[in-house]
Amino acid sequence: MTSAASAAPAPIPVSSAGPGRGSPAVFWAIVVTLVAWASAFVVIRAVAEDFSGGGLALGRLAVGALALGVVMIGRRWVRPTRREWLLVIVFGLSWFSVYNVALNVAEQYLDAGTTAMLVNIGPLLIALGAGLFLGEGIPRWLAIGALVAFIGVVLIGIATGSGFGDSRGVLWALAAALTYAIGVLCQKPVLRRLPAAQVTWLGCVIGAIGCLPFAGALVTELQAAPLASVLGVVYLGVVPTAIAFSTWAYALGRMPAGRLGVTTYVVPALVVLAGALLLGEIPPLLAIIGGVTCLVGVGLSRRAASSGPSTPAVRRAGETLAE
Repeated sequence: MTSAASAAPAPIPVSSAGPGRGSPAVFWAIVVTLVAWASAFVVIRAVAEDFSGGGLALGRLAVGALALGVVMIGRRWVRPTRREWLLVIVFGLSWFSVYNVALNVAEQYLDAGTTAMLVNIGPLLIALGAGLFLGEGIPRWLAIGALVAFIGVVLIGIATGSGFGDSRGVLWALAAALTYAIGVLCQKPVLRRLPAAQVTWLGCVIGAIGCLPFAGALVTELQAAPLASVLGVVYLGVVPTAIAFSTWAYALGRMPAGRLGVTTYVVPALVVLAGALLLGEIPPLLAIIGGVTCLVGVGLSRRAASSGPSTPAVRRAGETLAE
């Protein structure tokens, strides 16, 4: 990495038109993110018998930090301010450390699809938080789309019923949803000035440091785990972490956090499908209906763009927290 003065680059304009009407690069960044994150739920479930929640989180983040570090070579370094450092630290500890541990533990008790559905209350928290704290407002169609998509999540949850039978798994999944939302809300402001690759790398490194207490467990588990599970950890570090978090940061720097967060309602449907193909979890008809409902909700949320912003706050989408 090369050093650079702390002078800020020009802020990246945030389009209120959403990925479909904005840059094709933003659209494909979202697609890559959603598919990679959906695959993570399945892989975590597949290696759950060989790795503990903390050990798997540390292994994933260590690989991800290494991969992102390679990407950072030769890139300009923008010195964060004190406020940006605080936000990045909270982002790293919440979304990378706590989220990953909570998600991994949840999948010790719940199937991949059910966990994905529970975690995806996160976009509702993101939309609310973005409206309250990031000056994005809560357009009517965003609220309607979020509600419809959440109904789809509930339908899938009912269809996979057994996943709600273990309260420990549910609580861990809800903890993951909360820390996911906190991470996005802290990440969004720093992306206004700092490069997305730098923010993602810093968050991953901080997250890995936060998981160092699980180093002993990881070493023990790596020695006993089959090669396929070890490769699963490497995959989680490279694809859903290094690649997907980078594409997410790229998109988040170019569109409102609330609208981007709602697109992740597609993830449960993808997880249910992948679970059926790879883990032998055949979704019932109600789960398919729920998945379609999620997609409808995402489509409705994007009508906020064509309807026009309802408040000055929406027109200022992408503004940071008050200085």
